[in-house]
Amino acid sequence: MNYNYKAMKNFYLEIKHIDKQTGARYGILHTPHGDVEVPMFMPVGTNATVKCLSPETVKSLGAGVILSNTYHLHLTPGENIVKQAGGLHKFMNYDGPILTDSGGFQVFSLSTKRKITEDGVEFRNYTNGDKEFFTPEKVIGIEEDLGADIIMSFDECIPYPAEKEYVRKSTERTIRWAKRGLEAHKREDQALFGIVQGGAFTDLRENCAKKLAEMDFPGYSIGGTSIGEPKDVCFQMVADAVRYLPQDKPRYLMGVGSLDYILGGVELGVDMFDCVLPTRIARHGALMTSQGRINIKAAKYKEDFTPLDPECDCYTCKNYTKAYLHHLQRINEEFGKTLNSIHNIRFLIKIMEGARTAIKEDRFGDYKKEVLLKYGDERGF
Repeated sequence: MNYNYKAMKNFYLEIKHIDKQTGARYGILHTPHGDVEVPMFMPVGTNATVKCLSPETVKSLGAGVILSNTYHLHLTPGENIVKQAGGLHKFMNYDGPILTDSGGFQVFSLSTKRKITEDGVEFRNYTNGDKEFFTPEKVIGIEEDLGADIIMSFDECIPYPAEKEYVRKSTERTIRWAKRGLEAHKREDQALFGIVQGGAFTDLRENCAKKLAEMDFPGYSIGGTSIGEPKDVCFQMVADAVRYLPQDKPRYLMGVGSLDYILGGVELGVDMFDCVLPTRIARHGALMTSQGRINIKAAKYKEDFTPLDPECDCYTCKNYTKAYLHHLQRINEEFGKTLNSIHNIRFLIKIMEGARTAIKEDRFGDYKKEVLLKYGDERGF
């Protein structure tokens, strides 16, 4: 290990309150680019941009941390370009905290087009066909050049379902890769998170979480979930990891964006969530509202001159009607995608604001039930 993470005075989690109903946590995450409240939802800007939205707009919606993707930014424009620009914050003009994932999910989703060895993963660059080789050390180097406040270890996102022996070998390799990445990491202004794998096997999750905790990362991610497993299996995976992670370090559940999964994760003691869901479905006209999920393309909205969501305080709901949003969606107008994305991101961030208030008032369990009942969809969109 090259330095003591405990000396990182500019990155730490300050737990302010534990909900008496559920054990959910409220706190302040201190980062080099500002303090943010947790639990929180983090919008995804894969290619150094949240689709259809300016950084200023994303910030105005109440976003704290936003995400970018190491794999995609390595392929284009390349980490050297971003580094020359002064790092991601200057490159994309976002002055809040930024997180980069390791690209592990993207690499391993290539399936037959990649080859895993103990050293790393070989795959083809989808933009030009060139052969690429990611090692834990190379990934850390890319993330250091990108310059985010929070970076992820390189791991394998294990498919579901998978045989236990495969999961065991993969998880043990992920632990070894985490150690290699930790030893390669030089920047003291970045917080490197370990990623807990282990598939759906309690003993493997426990072992991985314990081994990573021993390495004393400044934060921990829970990976290998929301990839097709049943909801109860997902929550068991999360619980099996959280149980053995340090109480005073942030916990990040990767790739979760529906209400039921987010609020379920909060109840289990998770602090950070991200997903492309709200902006992806927004671009196709699916909107998350206090009356449930609606498809704005439906004919019934053609002459509906009421706001999209009377309980929402976003720019879209304050200024435009369902009829106008319906019109923009029907003609595939880009401005419509922007307005829809503004609303969906604000909707989730507002839900998290309510969750933080509920935790501080020791009523998060009640809040979770009220939200899921009110939106009338057990799947949480």
